[in-house]
Amino acid sequence: MDDVLLVITNLPDTQAAGQLARRLIEERAAACVNQLAPCTSTYRWQGNIETATEVPLLIKTTRAAYPRLEQLIRAAHPYELPEIIAVPVTAGLPAYLDWVSRETIAPKE
Repeated sequence: MDDVLLVITNLPDTQAAGQLARRLIEERAAACVNQLAPCTSTYRWQGNIETATEVPLLIKTTRAAYPRLEQLIRAAHPYELPEIIAVPVTAGLPAYLDWVSRETIAPKE
């Protein structure tokens, strides 16, 4: 269980979010990505208070796959400083957590 992470990021629109979600699954950097409904984010950026509509992604991955996942997010993300937050999963259905681990094993080249 200690190996599973929930990673959160936000994208500017549903198209960018969907493309990133699919890429993370194709590359086996994530087992599952939930694309949530657009939300309003308010934050301070470069000294100004900003408000933007964003599309959150909830990404299920493992510690072993995290470096690959972060690299893919950073390469595809349109923001200068993307939000990438990893939260350890401390409990969950063991069969689901095992599935996450199996689905994020990098393919052998």
